Amino acid sequence: DLGEYIIQLRGEHPSHIIAPAVHLNIDQVREDFRKAHSHLPGNRPMKEPESLLREARGILREKFLAADVGITGANFLVAETGTSVIVTNEGNGDLTQTLPKVHIVLASIEKIVPTLEDMSQILRLLARSATGQEMSVYTTLSTGPRRKSDPDGPEQYHVILLDNGRSTMLGTEFQDMLRCIRCGACMNHCPVYQAVGGHAYGWVYPGPMGAVLTPTLIGVDKAGHLPNASTFCGRCEAVCPMHIPLPKMMRHWREREFERHLAPSEYTSNLKLWAWFAKRPPMYRFAARLAATSLRLLARRRGRFSTLPMAGAWTKDRDLPAPQGGTFISQWKRQRGSRR
Repeated sequence: DLGEYIIQLRGEHPSHIIAPAVHLNIDQVREDFRKAHSHLPGNRPMKEPESLLREARGILREKFLAADVGITGANFLVAETGTSVIVTNEGNGDLTQTLPKVHIVLASIEKIVPTLEDMSQILRLLARSATGQEMSVYTTLSTGPRRKSDPDGPEQYHVILLDNGRSTMLGTEFQDMLRCIRCGACMNHCPVYQAVGGHAYGWVYPGPMGAVLTPTLIGVDKAGHLPNASTFCGRCEAVCPMHIPLPKMMRHWREREFERHLAPSEYTSNLKLWAWFAKRPPMYRFAARLAATSLRLLARRRGRFSTLPMAGAWTKDRDLPAPQGGTFISQWKRQRGSRR
């Protein structure tokens, strides 16, 4: 909840679906609070995380008390009872539901489960996979508006179901993605996500689950590159509590991207050139040795390139390290020879 407030101040998308502000440090948050809360004393204590938490709590509490309408999402919607379930560790969701006169629940259609028993089974998986807890601090079930015997709660209760392309996934190779409970375990174990962070995915859902879900929601024309951001190591599928075959579905998206010729012509041309050499091992080994030796000589003492023809996309944002030693094939031969 606090993380969502911070990234709203910054006008950013979350970098992680469980910890949306995990990419920020305390100095950045402190500066954001100074700008956003300019009405507070400038000499107030802001060195410790606890002081920033107290400040945000005071600001948000005023908003909760003044709000006429509270809008929440839902981790689950129970068809049997008409109950919405939200899972938090800070409790702001409870204030959003109970203090305003109107509570609006906005949730996508795959959040619906048949019974409370079904919900309880999945609930046990959610906290364990998301944060390693047996249960989150707050697990709140809301069923309709306040009754006469209830001490608090909203006077009106509305549920809005969001489709947004999800029903088109039914009966396709991406149907299993509808089982996702948004625990974030896949991105916690993804080497690509760990290297580039959540904002590199360019939309709301990062990581392996985003690489599958985003092309479904906004189209493969706009997000067809995301399934290519994968090493196919299989860690995401191994840790997924719902056993979603994420690598398999990313391969399906790659096939669709290829069939629709969405990849840039430069990319496909380079890939065809590499394939031509790869099918001819002697020429491949010769070209690899020649390239490694040439790059090493050109780099000289610097050991890296700030600009390089045919690698402009790389050197635009980072230096390219020069090859060190021999090629992988030559090192492999030496290693095998030493074992003998």
